[in-house]
Amino acid sequence: MDKVLFGDNQFFAVNHLSDEKSRAQAIRFKDDSAIIRVLDQAMETGINTFMCTTHDRIANITEHMRNNPEKYGNFNIFPCMPYAHKYANAVTDLGIVGTIKQYVPGNIFSTFTKGGVAFLRKDFIGLMELLVDAELKMFKGINTPVIFIQNVVVDMILGLRMLEVFKAYDSYIRKKYNCEPGYITMNMPALYDALSSVGINNPIICSSINKLGFRMSGGKEIYEKYLAEKQFRPIAMQVLAAGALKPKEAIEYLGKFPKIESVLFGASSKNHIQETKYLIEKIMTN
Repeated sequence: MDKVLFGDNQFFAVNHLSDEKSRAQAIRFKDDSAIIRVLDQAMETGINTFMCTTHDRIANITEHMRNNPEKYGNFNIFPCMPYAHKYANAVTDLGIVGTIKQYVPGNIFSTFTKGGVAFLRKDFIGLMELLVDAELKMFKGINTPVIFIQNVVVDMILGLRMLEVFKAYDSYIRKKYNCEPGYITMNMPALYDALSSVGINNPIICSSINKLGFRMSGGKEIYEKYLAEKQFRPIAMQVLAAGALKPKEAIEYLGKFPKIESVLFGASSKNHIQETKYLIEKIMTN
C-alpha cells in the first residue's frame, strides 16, 4: 500500500469537529466536478490512492475515471462498504422490507421472508456475498487492490461474535476479486484478536491512531502495545483527533510506530494536501 491515502469525508459533509464546516463542505462539493477537481489536485501532488465509501455519488466519479483511462489507468481506489447512511435513509423512506427488496438482489428476498431472522443468521454469509457484489458494481474496471468493510459492520460483527463472517469475507474477496480484504474498526485490539482467532494472519486494519486517544476504544496504551508487538498492517485514520492536533504534532506521534503502513487523511485544498503528504513522507519514511 502507498504511505499516503486520500480520504473522502470532506466530499460528503463529514466533519467531526464542526457542523458549520460540514454545511460549507456540502455546498462546495454539491457538484461532482468539484470532487474530481480535488482528486486531480491530489494526483498532481503524487497521491495515487483514494480510499472512499460506496456513496451513490462515487459511481459518478468512477464512471468519469473509466471514461478517461489515459489519466486514471494507474490510479487506485480502496472501496469501503457498506455506506451505512444509504441503507439508513432507505429504511426511513422504504421501511425494512422495502430496503431489502431494493438492495438485496435475486430471489433471496422471498426465501428471507419465509425463514425470517432464523434464515438471515443461517445464510448471513450468502447474504454478505450478494451485498458485496452489489456494492462493488460501481468499481468495475477500476483498480481496487484492497476492499474494506466499514467499522459500522465490523464492530457489529465483533459485538455479535459472528467471527466466521470475517473468515468468509477474507476468502470471498481474495477468490472472487483477487484483492486483499481490509477492516475498519473503532476497536483495533479487539478486532486483531478476533481475526487471529479465525486464522486471519497479518490483516490490514484501519483504525483511529492519534496522540490524544480520540476514538481509540480500550485506550491509547493498548493500541501502542499492539502496534509494537503484533503482526498486522495498520492504517492510521483520524490522526488529527478531529482537528485538536496540528498536522506536524500528529504525524510526529505516528512516526514512533514504524509498523504503521499508511496514513489516511482528507483535505479540500491543494496546499493542505501537499503539506500533509510532505509531513507524512518526511517523518514516517526516515
